[in-house]
Amino acid sequence: MIVETLQQLASQLGSGETTSRSLTEACLARIEDQAGEGARVFLSTDAEGAIATADFMDSRRRAGRAPSPYAGIPISLKDLFDVAGEVTAAGSTILRDSEPAIVDATCVARLRAVGFVFLGRTNMTEFAYSGVGVNPHYGTPKSVWDRAHGRIPGGSSSGAAVSVADGMAYMGLGTDTGGSCRVPAAFNGITGYKSSTGRVPREGVFPLSNTLDTVGPLANSVQCCSTIDAMMAGDRTADIAARDPATLRFGILQHVAMDAMDPEVATAFDASIKALGKAGVVFSEVPFPDLTELPKLNASGGIAAAEAMEVHADMLERHGDEYHHMVRIRIRSGLDVTGPDLIGIHRRRKDMLAKFTSLCSGLDGFILPTVPILPPLISEMEKDERYGPLNFLCLRNTFLGNFLDTCAISIPMTARGEAPAGIMIMRQHGQDTELFNAAAGVETILQKALS
Repeated sequence: MIVETLQQLASQLGSGETTSRSLTEACLARIEDQAGEGARVFLSTDAEGAIATADFMDSRRRAGRAPSPYAGIPISLKDLFDVAGEVTAAGSTILRDSEPAIVDATCVARLRAVGFVFLGRTNMTEFAYSGVGVNPHYGTPKSVWDRAHGRIPGGSSSGAAVSVADGMAYMGLGTDTGGSCRVPAAFNGITGYKSSTGRVPREGVFPLSNTLDTVGPLANSVQCCSTIDAMMAGDRTADIAARDPATLRFGILQHVAMDAMDPEVATAFDASIKALGKAGVVFSEVPFPDLTELPKLNASGGIAAAEAMEVHADMLERHGDEYHHMVRIRIRSGLDVTGPDLIGIHRRRKDMLAKFTSLCSGLDGFILPTVPILPPLISEMEKDERYGPLNFLCLRNTFLGNFLDTCAISIPMTARGEAPAGIMIMRQHGQDTELFNAAAGVETILQKALS
């Protein structure tokens, strides 16, 4: 499959080489033709509405009044974003008979205003509470790799990632609380972005953790993610000034992040570091032993579980048996996080953030494997004793970015068709533009190395 970026599509639309209707019909056809995968990736599609929007954008473009260069490009939306007239079920059966949303989520409204075509709502981990992407209610989309055996797509933005990797959409809008944009991006060979907390509005987005939730894109390039991020946040331009690799200096964390890697991931990471080093990137090993405390701090689910329990307390009381049992267990673990526990976690987090800020001095960010393992088999997730440990491994590295309040991006470090693995760059909160610039430089080198 030809991988096309938003910028390439905008150019084709602008030159008349293609039309929004053509792009939209092609995406809808792929949804139908993906050997049953489309039905697991999309919980609902609005073919009629998408075609009508595409035709309208084509007419606006012919009149020289397209709302943006990207008007008419088809995208997908995770099932926890409000869209006017649609039910926001958040991957559950509990909410699917709720009243439709009255207005779009703020970030959705901003994407609608520049002319994107909404194809439908993508599958996700129920209530966004898992990094594996399994959903027993609607079926689990398979990672694009090793479809014959069925590998997990990563979560919670599972359908968003597969929709892009399979060419069913050109961008999937997701959320990231512990890695939910970056993990599925890594497991499907695409790019996923976690924005700095608070930049992209969350009004109209079903919550998991008020402290940790962020909104982010999954797409085919760093520039694609930058474009969507800028449109949604409205606080920066989308332009990237790709850094010369010879000017980049990254830290490699020596605690937690490099542990227990699958051999394929370790090999890909080593090859990526060598390619970047050959291009002039400088690396330094950075110890941060405080990170070894995170499993203990999050033994009962930590901040996310406590805040999720507050969101779900009433629904669990009335509909507890309708939750996926592993999601229910994780949310209810928030009951074990006492007030003093939560205060202590926040205090320790503040201390670690101060140390992290000090460690960032002189660096353009930290670079590490997005996920230390390859996508496990979906069948493994059916074993309760395997679910927890594998979910932990999926989220272990990405959660560092959430706990340390960074912006972070996952870039493919293996070629499409190979066992998928991502390389992640983290940078301090609020330095999203600087991170995109650095990531664009890294992306260029990795693409050359993989070609």
